[in-house]
Amino acid sequence: MELEQKLQDLASKLEGKSKEVVETAIKEFKAENKTAIENAVKEATEAMEVKMKAIQDHADKLDVKLQAKSVANAPAENLLTKTIKENIEEIKTVSKGKSVQIKAVANMTTANLTGTAPRTFNFDIVTIPSQKVNVEDLVGVVNADNGIYTYTVEGAGEGSIGAQTEGAAKNQRDYDFTNTDVATNFIAGFARYSKKMRNNLSYIANTIPRLLQRDYYKEENSVFNTVLAGAATPSTEIITSSSKSKMLINEIGKLENADYDINGIVVRPSDYLDILKTAKQDLESAVTYENGILRVAGVQVLKATWLAANKYYVGDWSRVNKVVTEGISLEFSDSEGSNFVNNNITARIESQVALAVEQPLAVVYGDFTAV
Repeated sequence: MELEQKLQDLASKLEGKSKEVVETAIKEFKAENKTAIENAVKEATEAMEVKMKAIQDHADKLDVKLQAKSVANAPAENLLTKTIKENIEEIKTVSKGKSVQIKAVANMTTANLTGTAPRTFNFDIVTIPSQKVNVEDLVGVVNADNGIYTYTVEGAGEGSIGAQTEGAAKNQRDYDFTNTDVATNFIAGFARYSKKMRNNLSYIANTIPRLLQRDYYKEENSVFNTVLAGAATPSTEIITSSSKSKMLINEIGKLENADYDINGIVVRPSDYLDILKTAKQDLESAVTYENGILRVAGVQVLKATWLAANKYYVGDWSRVNKVVTEGISLEFSDSEGSNFVNNNITARIESQVALAVEQPLAVVYGDFTAV
């Protein structure tokens, strides 16, 4: 106790002193109290050895008792002795005012975890793909700000141009014209989600506009395909003693005989692959596949999932137009309906459009299974 008091007094005196003064005072203290320091260390060591012997004797007795247990329980019962031996160095440091805590350790599993494990999120949401080709990719675009598009179609007329007989009247040719109106309509839809979803899961909310656009074009393609199928010229080709590629070649020939410039063939992907599988046995020179592009008689074949299996279009697409009164737009509102009080957001996509098949004779709609 006397040595401890001296140390406390020395610490009080050295408080706020320089490093040099502190080091000198410590050296002098060690020299003056050398014997007292050595005796204190000796007493502490002897006391520790007595405590360690008592602990070891207790562990040895406990180990003997544990070994007397059944073999089935041996691994678990020997765990305490094993733990004490593994931590013997830490136990040796036990002295007055200082303790050491040891714990028997077993294999850990996810059952040891409270709460959920960390996750790695893929912020690129795995979505349903968009259709490969849209109808608007094939046709032209015209604007009709007032919602009605009118185009004029030439009819058969009367008379003809002919060679003149000397002294006789020239031939007279009359032309007939018909105005056709196409009214545009809205194709639209919306999605509603909460502000909390936007704030907490922005990577999902940011995907909604892309999904709305994908689904808009699916519906527009469906609507336009119905118009095309109803307006186009029905094919007279049959599959008997023929093949899909040969039927398409025949369609091209008929349209070109009528002076139309064929610039696109549309089929479903499964029919596209059927043409590839039979190309060599049909007309290798007429059916080609280069750089991922399939051509029949030089005309590119496109894949469209909005077209039913075994159906096809062959045509001069310059005489088909998408009529637009309002182009596709995406708007957001937090005040629509009950959104303001419910903390929701509405995302709306829409467009006022129509499809004008201005020359039905320029496009053929056929069936690969026709017999």
